[in-house]
Amino acid sequence: MSLRRRLSGGIALLASAALLAGCASGGDAEAAGTGDPADAPKITFLYSPYADYAPFFIAEEKGYFEEAGLDVELISKSGSSGETYQQVSTGSITAGGATWGAGLFNATKAGASLSVIASVSKVPAEGKNPAPLMASDVSGVTDAKDLRGKKIGIPGDGGFGIYSVHLALDSVGLSLDDVELVNLSPGDIPPAMANGSVDASWTIEPISSAIAGEDIGHELLPVDYQAGVELGALVFNSEYVDKYPEAVTAFTAAYLRAVQELEAGGWNDPGDQEIIAEYTDLPVETLTAIGLTLQDPDGAIDWEDVARQEAFFRERGALEFDGPSGIEEVFRDDILQQAVAQASEQAAAK
Repeated sequence: MSLRRRLSGGIALLASAALLAGCASGGDAEAAGTGDPADAPKITFLYSPYADYAPFFIAEEKGYFEEAGLDVELISKSGSSGETYQQVSTGSITAGGATWGAGLFNATKAGASLSVIASVSKVPAEGKNPAPLMASDVSGVTDAKDLRGKKIGIPGDGGFGIYSVHLALDSVGLSLDDVELVNLSPGDIPPAMANGSVDASWTIEPISSAIAGEDIGHELLPVDYQAGVELGALVFNSEYVDKYPEAVTAFTAAYLRAVQELEAGGWNDPGDQEIIAEYTDLPVETLTAIGLTLQDPDGAIDWEDVARQEAFFRERGALEFDGPSGIEEVFRDDILQQAVAQASEQAAAK
């Protein structure tokens, strides 16, 4: 396998969308699959260049997808989770990872062709926070309780960032109504904090470590306020799942195999570090110093936490429907359980 197989986001994604649409939705293979993953059309997977997606990088570069008979192409995205939902549901992309948020709940309720397969990442219960709330050093804020009336950066109103800030404020008796929210893209966070445009901001690794390292800002809280929160999900185009369930199972099993390898010490393995560093464009020394999300070795999803996130977005008025989204109804637990079994068999055969 080669890193050169990756496509960059933006132009490459748009340029290949028409071609990929035929492959992802079945293309010239309209009938159901043969049952052999090798006969399924290429799986195009949309990811963000963050360490959260490390298992997919490992599975690709160490040949786990290829061993399963799969043709997989990892495509880096430059947009939001909403881009992932749109590309996957239309069949332009077969699968992707994206945060839980208003976009996914709205798309599910609208009947979009999306199937949830597994968890991709969670916030750890202890240790370094991979997505901390940080205060600007020029703000003078040293306690989260002092954020009342202050400007706080968020990456939009419908995703994990605003939910994370809500949890942080709630932990000190404040609410989003007590602060002024300012939309900031991740790249705009450091300069906005440095020049005092915002007093604090939601951040994400490796940006948060860079902010601290350059004495631009500091963390206000330990990770406790968002410990265990479901951060990302693996979603597939439903038509592809229905036609080629064996391929989706094999893909998920290869992903879980890589998750288990990383959990067993792979994060400290120089070879694995090199792969992850290449995909994330981070030096290995940076990669080993940042806060990392967790991947569940069985891909399990905490549905109670997902329900809390949906309730939050409903209260914010970000949902375009009444009643529940039905997100659990598009969860393919049958595929996940088969993938868990396959991954266990592969581990035992090593």
